[in-house]
Amino acid sequence: MDDKPPVQITSAGIDEDKEALEGYVVDPSRYPNNAAGLKTTPDGRYVLIPQPLDTPDDPLNWSSRKKWLIVWIMAYIAFLADYTGGTAIITVIPQSIEWGLSQATVQRAVVGNLFTIGSCGIIVVILAGFFGRMPVLLLFQAVMVGTCAWSAAATSFESYMAARIINGLFCSVGQGGALLWIKDLFFFHEHPKVINYIEFFIIMSPYLGPLLTCFIVTDVSWRWAFWLCTCMSAVAFLLVLLLDETLFDRRARQIPRGSYVARLTGAQQAQLWGERSFLQCAMRPIVAITRIPVLIILIYYFLNFAWVIGVNTTIGIWLSNDYGFSTRGIGYFYFFGIVGVIIGWLMGHYLHDAVGTFYMNRHQGRLHPEARLIIVYPATILCCVSLIVLGFAFERHWHYMVIAVFAAMQCSSMMIITTAINAYLLDCYPEGSGEVGAWVTASRNWGGFMATYIQIDWVSGMGPARALGIQAAITFGSLFFMVVLQLFGQRLRRWQGRMHFGKNVKST
Repeated sequence: MDDKPPVQITSAGIDEDKEALEGYVVDPSRYPNNAAGLKTTPDGRYVLIPQPLDTPDDPLNWSSRKKWLIVWIMAYIAFLADYTGGTAIITVIPQSIEWGLSQATVQRAVVGNLFTIGSCGIIVVILAGFFGRMPVLLLFQAVMVGTCAWSAAATSFESYMAARIINGLFCSVGQGGALLWIKDLFFFHEHPKVINYIEFFIIMSPYLGPLLTCFIVTDVSWRWAFWLCTCMSAVAFLLVLLLDETLFDRRARQIPRGSYVARLTGAQQAQLWGERSFLQCAMRPIVAITRIPVLIILIYYFLNFAWVIGVNTTIGIWLSNDYGFSTRGIGYFYFFGIVGVIIGWLMGHYLHDAVGTFYMNRHQGRLHPEARLIIVYPATILCCVSLIVLGFAFERHWHYMVIAVFAAMQCSSMMIITTAINAYLLDCYPEGSGEVGAWVTASRNWGGFMATYIQIDWVSGMGPARALGIQAAITFGSLFFMVVLQLFGQRLRRWQGRMHFGKNVKST
C-alpha cells in the first residue's frame, strides 16, 4: 500500500467531477502541503468538497442552524406525501360502505395516488432547475393543501379519485427534491447523515399514516383523517415561508440575491431565464436515467421496496381475518413500522460513516462511491429472512409478535438500503443530484404501485408462504445488481462520462 499519495489539485481548487470518478479524498494529509490553501472544516478534519465561494450568498457558507432548519422543514414536507397515501389505505373500508362500491374499486384511488407520487419528483426537478427551488415548493405545497381538502370533502368516488391523483402529482415535492436541497447545502462528508435524517421521515410516513387513521375511523368519519392531512399540509405551507432559495450556480454569472419576496416568488431567478433552456431542463431526467449505474440502482430498489409496500398494504387484512384484530388493534400494530424505521435510522446514523471510514483507511484515503453499497448486502439478506419468516407466520398462524418483529426488521433493513443507494448515486453524479433523487422516489413509489396491484391476488392464490418466499428469492437475486456495480461501477461511469445537461443549465 502506498504511503499517502498526494491528491492533485488545480488552480480552481478541487475538481468535484474528477473526485466522483476517481474517488473522494477528504483527509487534509492526503493533499500537497496538508491541503494548504484549501478550505477545511473548523477542526481541520475534513477538506470541504465542493469548495465554497467566498460569499455569504453561497448556501454552503450558511450557518449550521439555518441549514438544519431547512432540512427539518423539508423532512416534514417529504413526510406528508406517503403519510396521506397511507391514510387512504385505511379509509378504503368506510368509503366502500358509504359509496356502495367494492373495496377493490376504491383501492384504485390508492394505486393512482402511488403512481403520481412517483411522477411528481421528476416534474419538480425540471421546474426547480429553471424557476428556482422556492417558487416550485410554494406552488406545489399550496396545491397539496387544496387537494387534501378536496379529498376530505369529496361527495363521490369519482371526485375523490381525481383529488387523490392530482394530490400525488404535487405532494412529493419534498421527497423528489430532497437530494437537491442536500447537495445545495451540505458538503460531501455530511451527505450520508443528512440523507439518513430525511429518509427516516420518508420511510416512516407510510406506517404513521395508517396508524393514526385507524384510531380516527374507529370513532369518527373517515373524512376527519383527511381534514387532519389538510391541517398538516397547511402547516407545511406556512413553514415554506421560513425557507430560502438554495439554487446557486458556482460556475455561472452571479446575480444579487435580491429581496426575500423576490427569492420566494422566483423573480430573482428570472434574471437568469435568458441564460437557461427550459428544454434542456426538461431533458435532465432523461439524461440521468441513461447512465447505467443509475438504471441498475433503480431496478434493484424497485425489486426490494415493492415487497415492503406489499406487506404494508395487506398486513391489516391478515390481522383482521386470521387474528381477529379490530381497527383500533391494527392501529396499535402499526407501531412495528415506527419501531423498525427508528432502529434502521439509529444503525445507519453510525454505520454509513463507519463503513466509509473503514474503506478509506484501506484505500489510501479515497472513498469510491461503490463503498456506499457495502452495507446493502447484509441489509438485503435481512429483508430476505424477514419475507420468508412472515410468509410462514401468516400461513401457519404463528403468534402475531413474530409478525411484528420480522416486519419491523424489514423496515429497518429498507431504511439502511435507502440511505445507502441515495448516497451512492449522489456521490457518483453530484451534477445530477435532483435527477437521481427523483428517479429513486419514482422507483420506490412505482414498486409500491405494482405491489398494491398484485399482492392480494398473489397471496390469496398461492398462499403467503410460497408468495412471500418467491418475493424473498427476487430480493436475494437483486443482489446480483450490487455485485455488478461493485465490480464494474467505476468502469461504467468512466465509459459513459459525466451527466452533460447543456452549457446554460446548472448541474444541480
